[in-house]
Amino acid sequence: MTDRTTLDTTPAPPVTSRRGALIGAMFLMATSAIGPGFITQTTVFTAQIGAAFAFAIVVSVLVDIAIQLNVWRVVGVSGMRAQELGNRVLPGAGYGLAALDVFGGLVFNIGNIAGTALGLNALLGLDVKIGGGLSALVAIAIFLIRRAGVAMDRIVVVLGGAMILLTLYVAIVSDPPLGDALKQSVAPETLDFLIITTLIGGTVGGYITYAGAHRMIESGLTGAGHVREINRSAVTGILVTGVMRVLLFLAVLGVVAGGFTLAKENAPASAFEHAAGEAGLRVFGLIMWSAAITSVIGASYTSVSFLVSFSSFVERHRNRLVVAFILVSASIYLAIGTAPAKLLILAGALNGLILPFGLAVLLWAAGRRRDLLGGYRYPAWLLALGAAAWLLSLYLGWNSLSELGDLWS
Repeated sequence: MTDRTTLDTTPAPPVTSRRGALIGAMFLMATSAIGPGFITQTTVFTAQIGAAFAFAIVVSVLVDIAIQLNVWRVVGVSGMRAQELGNRVLPGAGYGLAALDVFGGLVFNIGNIAGTALGLNALLGLDVKIGGGLSALVAIAIFLIRRAGVAMDRIVVVLGGAMILLTLYVAIVSDPPLGDALKQSVAPETLDFLIITTLIGGTVGGYITYAGAHRMIESGLTGAGHVREINRSAVTGILVTGVMRVLLFLAVLGVVAGGFTLAKENAPASAFEHAAGEAGLRVFGLIMWSAAITSVIGASYTSVSFLVSFSSFVERHRNRLVVAFILVSASIYLAIGTAPAKLLILAGALNGLILPFGLAVLLWAAGRRRDLLGGYRYPAWLLALGAAAWLLSLYLGWNSLSELGDLWS
């Protein structure tokens, strides 16, 4: 019997290939979260509250783990994508979730391509439109390769590792006050709940919530017998994101703790340049490009993964649709030179609905629809963690919807 969830039209992969795809799924989740917005948010918040930002990172990582443990467990044990579960729990819910995800993914992908352009501008001095166009071609080339899934897995792992190592270098060079950061990770001098919720929304909001989980089930790792691997993968993916956040925080903290004021027009670039001179600026360019191009890959792949359940035509031409998704994103960016501000606000608000809506569907399946999980008895403690995270996601969604007022101001 053929496996309709595989990305490539090849026989089921051996265990070693499946393990590689699982590692790719972990990094796909992590690198989807580590995009241009991630870098900018971390830099700006560190400049605002200094070492106290360490506490916000710790809390956000713990909440992210609670959310992803539930998402990966339900999706992995059921072997169904989020939209498939949605339609089984409540007819039509899966279509609504897919519509929200695809629209948000498309708009934010324009921003991701803009991020690749900024990265190549800092790295090589390329014009931003040329840099954005070239980066889009790189992403397209990945999905034109015959075994696109394998190529995607390897590229996100390599670029994810490169981002971490390069940021570690700048963090060491900037010489941050490690003792103060460690102390304030548990006893912060400043507590800003809005910053914490912003970090959570940026790490597990929108399509990011499902990027790794959808790739995992397409690797063939599904069913209750793989719960231990599913748990390990979910937590590891969040920890990779957390490590990158910590290193970036330390790199910027070392700069601002020395009294340097970051440039408003490009705070991350000015921080890296101050820490390591011209080499720091080039390193920033490479990190920004890597973060943005992997987010382009993640947004495009995951958005299309929300459509493949609804039509055999979409499934057969999946990679072509991913290419088309990237082409549309790049064309809009090249036409206007940036992501449209009002669309970003709208997409951000709608993305704020994806987490509570999608998480509610998955938790209902976990607690009330054991038939969808093959009779698997879902742990009560994990369901309780998920419920607490869902309540927080409602708050995040409300804050996100309140931003719609900015469209009319």
